[in-house]
Amino acid sequence: MNPLIVIPTYVSARRRKEGASVVATYDHTTSISQEGELGRCLASLQKVIGLGHIAILVASEPSIENQAADKVRRTAEAFPNLQITVVGAPEMALIQQRMEQLGLSRAQKEVGLTGYGAIRNAGLVLANVLGFDAVVFLDDDEVIDDENFLRNAVYGLGKLTRRGVPILAKTGFYLNSQDSYLSLSQDKWYNHFWQQGKAFNAWISRAMKGPRLSRSNHVCGGCLALHKEAFKRIAFDPWIPRGEDLDYMLNLRMYGSDIWFDNQWWLRHLPPETASEGVRFRQDIYRWLYEYRKMEYSRTQIDLMQIKPSSLEPYPGPFLESSIRKRIRITAFLRSLGRPDKKAYRQAAKAATGEATTYAERNCAKYFEFQFMWSELMARMENDQILRTALWKSAHPEPVQNIDPGATSEIRLNIAE
Repeated sequence: MNPLIVIPTYVSARRRKEGASVVATYDHTTSISQEGELGRCLASLQKVIGLGHIAILVASEPSIENQAADKVRRTAEAFPNLQITVVGAPEMALIQQRMEQLGLSRAQKEVGLTGYGAIRNAGLVLANVLGFDAVVFLDDDEVIDDENFLRNAVYGLGKLTRRGVPILAKTGFYLNSQDSYLSLSQDKWYNHFWQQGKAFNAWISRAMKGPRLSRSNHVCGGCLALHKEAFKRIAFDPWIPRGEDLDYMLNLRMYGSDIWFDNQWWLRHLPPETASEGVRFRQDIYRWLYEYRKMEYSRTQIDLMQIKPSSLEPYPGPFLESSIRKRIRITAFLRSLGRPDKKAYRQAAKAATGEATTYAERNCAKYFEFQFMWSELMARMENDQILRTALWKSAHPEPVQNIDPGATSEIRLNIAE
């Protein structure tokens, strides 16, 4: 296969202002004046066998979007042996201009450089335009230690299981700074009603003991491979504040597909410290309330597969139950007592009963309207020569190297049915 590696990177102004929109608030950003982790990630990719083209998507505030793109280009230029295309505001403007010419302007906010879901959709559109048959998503705060990373990424992708089920999307796992795939989330008294890490650990411990490929309840967005037959049909949700990777698994299931976990595909995730745990929890509140309402709304649609929280035990099922509201309120209150960022947690508690609920109610149906036109959008833009020429003109890349097609075709797949 010939996958495009897509790496989103998030750049902020020197003095970042609080109060960004829900979808434009990110777990971590790199200041325009700091080096950040992207260079470390690119350096680690140099050893990967069969490495083809890399696209870096630059998200930033509008006030610094050109500076941010220039900063990332300078980082990319330090690796002349890598084939890198940087997509900043100017390149995104070309994509959206072409969308308008093709009568697709109503989807311009859903494909862009603001918000986790929209940014990933931009990566999918880019791969579609440039003719790649798969996308491998990475994050800029990761390190690749395995030279066979890309071969493992496409292992089984596009193949059929023994029961004839196509494998069109798969995820691997992260190792943390302690060389463990388990969550380091602490089981403290104030997290009694928010056992996200504990539930994840229970799930992945079972998955690691199983066959190499098994149906997944979890997605690592920075270790995610999508076959073109998946990304041409299913888009990411631009309205979910965070957790767009796990949400994509739910989208796949609703539309009759699934995602697979590969317990031999891994990388090292070394994120910087989060500036405010309270702000991140606020995003989680928006996320889970939105996800719950979205799942509820999906049950009113006769053309969608029904997803029951009980089918997603031990994680993320409990976070998709109606009890999520009570779980949020209690956890926000307890953390405001036991964690340093007390003010942020108190603000998060207010969000649970106010603005987050309103956000979920207002937006829960929008993804399905957008998804209705996604296949048309991808069909019109596939291998579009006008946009392809415009995007590649300044980069002058070398011919993209294909991964040895025999690398996966002769492998006997170890799959759980």
